[in-house]
Amino acid sequence: MKQADCGTAVAGATDAAKSAAALILTSPGLSVIQTAITEARKIFARITSYTIYRVALTMNIMFLVVLSSIFLNFQPLTAIMIVIMSLLDDLPIMTIAYDNTHISDKPIRWQMKKILTTSSILGVFAVIQSMILLIVGFMSAKNPGMISWFAVSDPAQLQTIMFLQLVAGGHLLLFVTRQTRWFFQKQYPAKALFWAIVITQVFAACACYFGWLVPKISLGMIGEVWLYNLCWMFILNIIRMIIEKGQAKA
Repeated sequence: MKQADCGTAVAGATDAAKSAAALILTSPGLSVIQTAITEARKIFARITSYTIYRVALTMNIMFLVVLSSIFLNFQPLTAIMIVIMSLLDDLPIMTIAYDNTHISDKPIRWQMKKILTTSSILGVFAVIQSMILLIVGFMSAKNPGMISWFAVSDPAQLQTIMFLQLVAGGHLLLFVTRQTRWFFQKQYPAKALFWAIVITQVFAACACYFGWLVPKISLGMIGEVWLYNLCWMFILNIIRMIIEKGQAKA
């Protein structure tokens, strides 16, 4: 037992076994070890999900602002929008600690290269998602009537649209990053995470519709932004699964 990396004595073991062991269990049987391993793997999965989500979302916001400022000479977000968006992001992020996760059958290790690759690729496509909407809205604002299905009357409205896109698209991205399969398959999100996202999305939609701290946009525009983000949710999920398959073969 002394030669083992972590000698373990169970409850009821002899005094000699307990004195030689590095770990002494106070509960009968070895189920406590299984529980500890299960909880540790859940925590690891939640940390991985958070890391991928945080890197991808940060890339999205950062590159959107920079590219828009350089190539379009347009600020897609106001200072108050950035503050509100950060506060709305905090609520779902805190509930990741309670999320349901897939428990790996094999020992898991921290793979920084894999995590950075996944988050960077998702971040690049998230930037593409935001930039397409921004460019379409920018063209519509500069040339009224040019795009009939997405008529943006002024730049202030476009800022609200981009605010809603980042809030809605960012939280939908969390469903993609939390597991490696389709977002509608098990394990399903924990109730705390799901309702945190629902509450923040309802608040963001109401803020955009009623003009709370942001310029007002129509209910139709809110629906168009949400439909756009839902379509991209499936695209990003497919990309995530392709990345996982490629990394599994490597």
